[in-house]
Formats: sequence, C-alpha cells, structure tokens
Amino acid sequence: QLPPLVVSKLVVTTPMGGSGMSAGYMVLTNNSDQTVTIDRFSSPQFAKVDLHETQIENEIARMRPLKSISIEAGSSVVFEKGGKHLMLMGAKGGIEQVTLNIYEGDTLLLSVNTRPGRN
Repeated sequence: QLPPLVVSKLVVTTPMGGSGMSAGYMVLTNNSDQTVTIDRFSSPQFAKVDLHETQIENEIARMRPLKSISIEAGSSVVFEKGGKHLMLMGAKGGIEQVTLNIYEGDTLLLSVNTRPGRN
C-alpha cells in the first residue's frame, strides 16, 4: 500500500545572499483514489512559502502566484524551473535542513525534509 501523497526529487535551493529567497522543485504524486487540492505550503525555516508558475507572455517569462494546485487521483504534478515551483522567502538564519509542510485546507497532508542544494 502506497502512501496517499508522495514527494520525490525534492530540491530546495540554497538561500540567495541578501534576499534569503530559495526555490523549491519536486514531483508530487497522488496515490489516492480522490483528487487532492494543495492550497498551502509552510516551512519553519522560512517566513513565507508561495506557490508560483512561470508563464510566457509576449516572449517574456513572468511568475504568477497560484492559489492552489489539484492533483488528480493516480497522477503527478512536476514542480520545475520554468513551470510550477515554490518560492521560499525570508530564510531564518543558517539553514542545514529544510522542512516543507503541505496542506489541504487545515489538514497537514505531508511533511518532508531535505538539505538545501543547487538545481
């Protein structure tokens, strides 16, 4: 029996000097038999975590915030450069490990950890 929601290929970039901003990339897989709608991410190591999508408009790449992301039963959504991704803002000090909490409404669906690195 697979867990209902699985994160794979998780990468959180090392916070950029000065801004304290990082990006998060991953594959989210919904192994349940129902659609999962994720509407909030948080991390104790960052003041704020937002969901964004890069869209090309008039040949210019623009980041747009997303309120939520739905993952159909038995499918995956890829977070990658140039597409959907997380923006982690306001790094709180030296970060050795990043915890990422994934929510549907008030329900914590999953908590995962990674070490910051390059992507």
